[in-house]
Order: sequence, then structure tokens, then C-alpha cells
Amino acid sequence: MNNVRKTVIIGSGCSGWTAAIYTARANLKPLVITGHEPGGQLSITTLVENFPGWPEGIQGPELTENMRKQALHFGTEEMHGVVTATNLHKQPFEIAIGKEIIYTETLIIASGASARWLGLPSEQALIGHGVSSCATCDGFFFSGKPVTVIGGGDSAMEEANFLTRFAESVTMIHRRDQFRASKIMLERARANPKIQMLTDTIVEDVLDPSKKEVTALKLRNLKTGTLWEHPTSAMFLGIGHIPNTKPFVGQIDLDDDGYIKTHGNVFTNVEGVFACGDVQDRRYRQAITAAGTGCMAALEVEKYLEARGE
Repeated sequence: MNNVRKTVIIGSGCSGWTAAIYTARANLKPLVITGHEPGGQLSITTLVENFPGWPEGIQGPELTENMRKQALHFGTEEMHGVVTATNLHKQPFEIAIGKEIIYTETLIIASGASARWLGLPSEQALIGHGVSSCATCDGFFFSGKPVTVIGGGDSAMEEANFLTRFAESVTMIHRRDQFRASKIMLERARANPKIQMLTDTIVEDVLDPSKKEVTALKLRNLKTGTLWEHPTSAMFLGIGHIPNTKPFVGQIDLDDDGYIKTHGNVFTNVEGVFACGDVQDRRYRQAITAAGTGCMAALEVEKYLEARGE
């Protein structure tokens, strides 16, 4: 078979493009399949202030576009499409994009994880303008202002505690009266004087898309039916992420939540298949750590192919 590629990278966020830069410079002529969210999480981010080398910060889409240009400059090929199925049980690996099959000796999975959103049109309109799924990334922008966190698990508690470093106050909104969070995380949040909790409550609407900023949330109490407006400068989603691993079910080891299980940073249970970025990282989820693991995956691909005498 002479149409077998040396390596294919699934995903076009920080992790995927970093892997592409390294494998392209190693003359492996990588193919990047961009996926359903080209640019990854950074494509819906505004100002990124914590990526090294940008003293004034850089817009998220601009950062990934710079990485893309760098990867293409060194010979990366780009394919717009979504992977629908894979066969990783035989060599070469098979990657299906609709009816087209791509064959490759190695695979780097950098398909990321998508934030869970409430699904409100007003929420989607205000992403990057006060609606965020990353307190670490965006908390600083709301110094001295009231903010709100949605969720009742450990990640919501962690976001709320972190935000008290900057915000004037943090309101947590949870749809049930019981929290899923671990006892220690819940107690830590309850003990923080800056945090207040509203239970049995849901967000009906986010105000105000016409002003291009968050000014308040329209809330409803599920037990009493009461509707009211809660003034706030930001809404942070702490209801988790969904790893983009559907095409890999039954092909490689995933954990109970669908994240790819890795060992030694980027190795999967299938030889020649490596995973990097948020698809295997539920802990850090930063642009810089995603780029770091993208580099690792690329270097391991080089070593793997060298060991096979290529």
C-alpha cells in the first residue's frame, strides 16, 4: 500500500498544531484533520494573557492561527473534516472521514474536550464577553466585580474558590439541593465568606447580548417557580467537559467519562497511537500544557518510526 501516511493528527487546537510543527520539521509530512471545532477551545476565547511570549496578551483565535501558519510553513497538510470512525486494531491504522479512508502508520489524537454549556442562545452570544468555561483563563478580567458560577461538583467549587482571589463576590447556582462535590471541596467553598450558594435554581437567560456584556442572569427557583434577575458581571460554567472521543470507542482505552487513558504522558494502550491535550487531560486544560503534550506526542512518533527503521 503506497498511500500510507507516516502520521496523522486529529484536532487543530494548541496540541494538534504543536504536534504538527514538530512532526513537519522532522519531515514526516503530517496531515492535520481539523475536526468539528477548528482551533479548539481557543477559537471561542478572547484575550489570552497567560501564554508565554505575549507580554500584552493575544486573542485566542489569533494564537491558534499563528500556530497553524507555522505548521503549514514547515509542510503540514490540512484537511477540513470530522473523523467519523477509526480502526486501530490493525496496521496501517484506518481513519474514516465520511466515505474517505486515510491510512497511517502512526496517529496523534488531539481532538480535545468541549465545554458543557447550558445551551441558551444568549449564553452562546456572550461567550468571550462575560460567559466563560475557564476561571483560570478569565477570572482576572473580573477583578473587584460580582461573578457567578454554575454547577455543583468539584470543578464548580474549585472555580468558585479560585475566583474569590479577584471577584468582589461569587454566587454559585446549582439546580439541585444536594451537591455532587466532595465533602472537603464543599466545606472549603461554604467556609469562604465571599461565596454564596443558590440551590434548586436554574438560569433561564443571560443578559445582555445587545450590550455585548453580561449584566445579569434571569433565574428561576425550581421549587417555588419564582423568577428574578441576579446582577452579575460574568457567568462561569463549572459543569464539566465532554471529551471528543466518539470515533475511538472500542478502539483504545477510555476512562468512565470518555477521556483517553494515557501512561508516560502521551502513550495509549495501542502502539503507534498517542494522545495529547484536553482529550486526555482533565486536570490542567491550559493552552500551554496542551502545546507541551503535543510536542511530547510528536517526539514519540519520531522515536516510534525510527525504532521501526523508518
